[in-house]
Amino acid sequence: MVCLGNICRSPLAEGILQDKAWKAGLNWQIESAGTNGYHTGEPPHQLSIKVARENGIDISKQRSRRFDAEDFNKFDLIYAMADDVLDDMRRIGKTQFDSKKVSLFLEESFPSEERDVPDPWNGPESDYHAVFEIINNNCDTIIEKYSKQQHSIHEQ
Repeated sequence: MVCLGNICRSPLAEGILQDKAWKAGLNWQIESAGTNGYHTGEPPHQLSIKVARENGIDISKQRSRRFDAEDFNKFDLIYAMADDVLDDMRRIGKTQFDSKKVSLFLEESFPSEERDVPDPWNGPESDYHAVFEIINNNCDTIIEKYSKQQHSIHEQ
């Protein structure tokens, strides 16, 4: 799961998908990262933590990290939260960018629509709740699709 700063959208996606995978009995390794590195080492945004906690998920121990080209070798699937993030991933990955492993996160629920997960950064708490719901619903689609494949996948 990759967004810009790895403090709002991608930590929520990591926490939600990891929670759903555990509950489904799946041994998936879910991680998140940001393309800009401005928040490296920081916890998720306080409103992301709050909204996740209100939904029974603790993301407070996550720490932001910068996405790097080696991630293309470490993970089976990599989701970008938005199209601008996907462009950054191409730039960071250079020759290691693997288009077979990368897609927009909402592509799972809305194929070929190129939808972005809205960035709630600096918005009101209601934006974080809305983003949580978007991510939560898409994670249900991911669990349903990939849990049927009988093999472990690694998400970022």
